[in-house]
Amino acid sequence: MKKEKKFEQLDFEIAFYENLVKEKPDFVEALIPLGDAYTKRGYYEKGLEVDRKLCALKPDDSTMWYNLSCSLSLLNRTDEALDAIKKSLSLGYSDIEYLLSDSDLINLRKDPSFKDLIFKLKGHNN
Repeated sequence: MKKEKKFEQLDFEIAFYENLVKEKPDFVEALIPLGDAYTKRGYYEKGLEVDRKLCALKPDDSTMWYNLSCSLSLLNRTDEALDAIKKSLSLGYSDIEYLLSDSDLINLRKDPSFKDLIFKLKGHNN
């Protein structure tokens, strides 16, 4: 898909989900794809805002915290991203291989504290 066409589709999705969320601000099933579309469109601050809201709405969901970590990493806020990924792992997120390849986490993976965390995880698999 051409870049222009892709952005056109994302803009449509964003408008659609924004309208749903305007009517029902805590509509998790609309917030999740909205945050994803913001991120794919490069609107990282907006994606972060949605991910923070999702973590507040679903504080025990490891995927919400994983997505928050991704948003923070994209904005190079690695200390906060590390805290969020630790929270995600403590809540049961377990796909370490994906975590090590997810392009959203490139900035986080450069952080020595992240490398220490992964070393500990791999060395002490539960």
